[in-house]
Amino acid sequence: MVHPLAMMRRLTALGLVLLLAACAQAQKPAPVTASVAPRPVPRAPGPAVPIPPTPPRGEPADFLNLPPANVRAMLGQPQFSRQDGATEMWRYDGAQCRAFVFFQGAKGSETVRHVETLPAGPTSAADPLCLSALRGARRAS
Repeated sequence: MVHPLAMMRRLTALGLVLLLAACAQAQKPAPVTASVAPRPVPRAPGPAVPIPPTPPRGEPADFLNLPPANVRAMLGQPQFSRQDGATEMWRYDGAQCRAFVFFQGAKGSETVRHVETLPAGPTSAADPLCLSALRGARRAS
């Protein structure tokens, strides 16, 4: 049997040998060099996309200057509404088209100032057939 003190000496010697071996194998870190990021190469601008023409003016007479309550009575509750500053927009979704009704005016006295449909009408921003279809859908529900 090996004496405990002798075993401690052997383990200590083995540990020192392993430690020296590990230090001998250590690699030096690569030298740090200053690098400058390459400047981005300017790209040529892509082809210009033309802005579509504005739809012709001409508000539907039966909507112009109506208060919100009258529009709600004609078309029902809008599917979406949004307030942007002094302008409020209501969107109505039909099977074949969408209508956008824009209200402006002092708080409590807003009225319709503009109406658009997608697709637009042949001679105005609002297609009368779309507006009629939306009214008919309101009556049918």
